[in-house]
Amino acid sequence: MYIYSPFDGEPASVGNGSHLAFQARSAAEVDRFYALALEHGGSDEGAPGIRAHYSENYYAAYVRDPDGNKLQVVCYL
Repeated sequence: MYIYSPFDGEPASVGNGSHLAFQARSAAEVDRFYALALEHGGSDEGAPGIRAHYSENYYAAYVRDPDGNKLQVVCYL
């Protein structure tokens, strides 16, 4: 578990300063999660791709669900 201050500098609240992360088995699963989330009313918070600031192998996507919660799906390539 990691705890950080919100990146936008605003106070922590539901969907700001917290998110739930799911581990995927492959980049294809990350891509599929992202596409399905957007199809079902989610909004983009970061398209699938490498997040080199975490690791050169860290492949992730971020979405907001219709209630505003931030969700992440990640795998290591």
